[in-house]
Amino acid sequence: MKQVFRYTVAASIVVMLLLHFSTAFARSVDFSYPDLDGNIHKLSDYRGKWVVVNYWATWCPPCLEELPELEIFHDAHKDRDALVLGLNMEDIGLQKLRDFVEEQFLSYPVLRVGSHPDLPLGRVPGLPTTFLVSPEGEVVARQVGPIDGKTIEAFMSNYKH
Repeated sequence: MKQVFRYTVAASIVVMLLLHFSTAFARSVDFSYPDLDGNIHKLSDYRGKWVVVNYWATWCPPCLEELPELEIFHDAHKDRDALVLGLNMEDIGLQKLRDFVEEQFLSYPVLRVGSHPDLPLGRVPGLPTTFLVSPEGEVVARQVGPIDGKTIEAFMSNYKH
C-alpha cells in the first residue's frame, strides 16, 4: 500500500513539474532524421498527434528501463492520438542498433541522430530526455530521466492550449 502511495505521489509531482514547465517550452519546431531503414521522418509529418520524442542510448540503464513503457504507450496510442519517436544518441553500427531494437521488441520509429546531434527541441542535459510535442507542433514539456506512459497520458489530458 505504501509503495502504491509513493508511486502515486511521485507521478503527481512529475505531472505538476511537467505542467509547470510547459509554458516555458511552448514553441513550434521541426527536425528530420533517418530511421533504421533509411526513411526520413520529419516531426512536422506528425502534426495533429501528440509526439513523444525520447532521446536515449543502448548503454543507458534508465533508458533501457523506460523502453517497455514507451512501447506500451506507443502501441496504445499510435492509431489514435499520439506516437513515440526514439532518437538514438550514440555512434553505433546500424546492424547493431537494428538487432538491439528487435531484441527489445520496439515497434515505434527509432531515428539515428548520433552522439552530437542538432537539438532543435532544446537542451538534452542527460539521458534519457523526453520532449512532448503538442498536436500543433509545439514543444510543451521536457522530462530529464525516465518517464512512463501514465505520466504522459496525465499530461496530455491536463494540457490546456
